[in-house]
Amino acid sequence: MQEKNILTQKQEVLVRFAKAMGHPTRLTILLFLAHQESCYFGDIHDELPIAKATVSQHLKELKDAGLIQGEIEAPKVKYCINRENWNIAKESFSGLFLELPEKKVCCK
Repeated sequence: MQEKNILTQKQEVLVRFAKAMGHPTRLTILLFLAHQESCYFGDIHDELPIAKATVSQHLKELKDAGLIQGEIEAPKVKYCINRENWNIAKESFSGLFLELPEKKVCCK
């Protein structure tokens, strides 16, 4: 049986962003970077009380989702918000909430 793709491309992008932002540490990293022009890995690690390997994994997830971007400045890596995708995420989430009709009663 062939699986049907029930999500539109825009919805798949929204799911990717939501999954990346769905972890408290990743959300903390995003909020920290949102207030910076750019930031080195060490600065991010200094903000979080977790192991460097864990920070690296969270940064990888955010980068894979397209919410942040990294630039190597040997021997360091500098990260920043991917402003283009950040705006797409903002529009996607806003659109989602605008699509939901106002209801006075739930499950009636």
